[in-house]
Amino acid sequence: MSTATQQPAGRVELVIGGMTCASCASRIEKKLNRLDGVRATVNYATEKASVEVTGALRTDQLIDAVEQAGYTAALPAPPAAEEPAVAAPDPAAEARNRLAISALLTVPVIAMAMIPALQFTNWQWLSLTLAAPVVVWGALPFHRAALTNLRHATATMDTLVSMGVLAAFGWSLYALFLGTAGTPGMTHPFEFTIARMDGTGAIYLEAAAGVTTFILAGRYFEARSKRQAGAALRALLELGAKDVAVRRDGVERRIPVRELLVGDEFVVRPGEKIAADGIVVDGSSAVDAAMLTGESVPIEVGPGAAVTGGTVDVGGRLVVRATRVGADTQLARMAKLVEEAQAGKARAQRLADRISGVFVPVVIALAVGTLGFWLGTGGAVAAAFTAAVAVLIIACPCALGLATPTALLVGTGRGAQLGILIKGPEVLEQTRRVDTVVLDKTGTVTTGAMTLLEVVPADGEEADRVLALAGALEHGSEHPIARAIATAAEEHTGALAAVAGFGNREGLGVRGTVDGLAVLVGREPLLTEAGMELGGELRAAVERARGDGRTAVLAGWEGRARGVLVVADAVKPTSAEAVTRLRALGLTPVLLTGDNAAAARAVAAQVGIDEVIADVLPEEKAATVRDLQERGRVVAMVGDGVNDAAALATADLGIAMGTGTDVAIEASDLTLVRGDLRVAADAIRLARRTLRTIHGNLFWAFAYNVAAIPLAVAGLLNPMLAGAAMALSSVFVVSNSLRLRTFR
Repeated sequence: MSTATQQPAGRVELVIGGMTCASCASRIEKKLNRLDGVRATVNYATEKASVEVTGALRTDQLIDAVEQAGYTAALPAPPAAEEPAVAAPDPAAEARNRLAISALLTVPVIAMAMIPALQFTNWQWLSLTLAAPVVVWGALPFHRAALTNLRHATATMDTLVSMGVLAAFGWSLYALFLGTAGTPGMTHPFEFTIARMDGTGAIYLEAAAGVTTFILAGRYFEARSKRQAGAALRALLELGAKDVAVRRDGVERRIPVRELLVGDEFVVRPGEKIAADGIVVDGSSAVDAAMLTGESVPIEVGPGAAVTGGTVDVGGRLVVRATRVGADTQLARMAKLVEEAQAGKARAQRLADRISGVFVPVVIALAVGTLGFWLGTGGAVAAAFTAAVAVLIIACPCALGLATPTALLVGTGRGAQLGILIKGPEVLEQTRRVDTVVLDKTGTVTTGAMTLLEVVPADGEEADRVLALAGALEHGSEHPIARAIATAAEEHTGALAAVAGFGNREGLGVRGTVDGLAVLVGREPLLTEAGMELGGELRAAVERARGDGRTAVLAGWEGRARGVLVVADAVKPTSAEAVTRLRALGLTPVLLTGDNAAAARAVAAQVGIDEVIADVLPEEKAATVRDLQERGRVVAMVGDGVNDAAALATADLGIAMGTGTDVAIEASDLTLVRGDLRVAADAIRLARRTLRTIHGNLFWAFAYNVAAIPLAVAGLLNPMLAGAAMALSSVFVVSNSLRLRTFR
């Protein structure tokens, strides 16, 4: 198509197909980066390549380079082509179905091979009937990948799996049809003798089927995590409005938000989302930006004020002139930040794939060398092939396929019981190195909801009476600060008094008659207009609240200001203990917030944090994390708001509070189901222990098999010893993983 030949404008994105492991992404990266003027990053999780081009290369040349590496590449479909209702097949569902059927057929094959009591007459033929579909259909993805690798003279773990499975199955067919294994009454003794033999009386069907099923289990868990890779971006984009009431030529009509143009004026009613970034031209209201910024206090806006797409009008009617639409809005830019941060972090490769780069070619060379040696020294053909096949079988990564998935399965299962969700093995590698933990303030260290902290009465007044009258009046308002006061009044004084003549002054406060008194509750200008001056003690309370970054609400009646109600986002009672636990793990806590420095320092002092970064705009949080990383720190980020999503994805380890937004949760590596910051320390401890378990599993998975390879090369390996070594290594790996269930 025509777009395939045009020169990329700086950056081009390609959709990659055919990748089966992280080493595939690495190979494509190397192929692209060999081109002049190209810097490429391949994201295995999202199956996309982000390519920066500084030379005169065309897009079709980039696609050709990917195809030469044995994979497919194409430009992303245009937006209009992404809307058909036909859903793409779910790779995780396909992997699950292949795994389920293979496991159902494999279990009896392994049972008959390992338990002599089950070896009835002609049992070996039933094993062949059950194992054949697993080897041919179940292992088909490995065979396809091996063929692709062969065409391009490369080898991955898929190559070794395919060769081992086919070797075991092929030799079993030889033993059954041309050897003595097909004889009625044949049994498979389960013994550990070391002796040279020709192998024509032994079958390896349980090895062929078992290896296939175990590796399929690992691929299923991988496919399931890949399916969630783009969820952060989808959640971000779903925050935006879907349609908008636009005013054109004096007529108001509702149109899809994608048709909104810069300069259009649109109407936002209470409860509606603001469709695009813009400037208020008429009306005044409070705008709730909590789901975008994480900050709990709505912002009062009026004519001339800037508003952001995705925020919610919680007060009056607004008319907004659009200044940025579509991909230019702050919400869309944040989505782009998340995408870029995820692409950068997805380059981490799994341990097994890294090891396979050396292990696979060595094993294949050993098997071929063993065959050549025995044939060259005059050994029997059957004995030579037995020794070569034994090398492949003993080295086939049965336990390796279990090493990561079983530890992940047990570790994540235990984590789920404790309210901790771990998203994959790449996450675990980061927990070991983290030395700094950045904590978002609102909703993470604090409750994220406005709470009445203090009532300061004027001389001669009672705090309970001030709260009762103010709470009764504020009960008629939907503003979050008003709700905090009304809720506190109900808790302290019981039923609230009736209010007559209730009125609301946008951005200033409320008035009404309570118990026969004309009461005003709101900001200082509201009381000043009514001639109510603040006394010295109330003035001091207001200044003290402002100095601590809190909100001071005044109440007055009968010509005097009668009290100050101090409202703020309260610190969670568990936050100080959580910071202590994080320090005990060797982490340096940093408080990050968009609030003013005074409010941030007040919260930091309460929980024991020394380093504070305040007045940070939502889009600057990811840059702040990068700045810490450039200073040599390995950063974990804990947050809960949409504005934290890019920072969570940028950090070496992202931890989201489950009480926060879906966007933050999806962009993170670890999710804490409860809103308790103490669980963050538990999450890091569990992740580190799970990683140690995976490392131990990988070591023993290789140690069992590698130790027996010299015996196989020497032609001394009894086929049942090869099967037993694989079985024992698998049992050890599973048992070691199950120890994670005892994590406290």
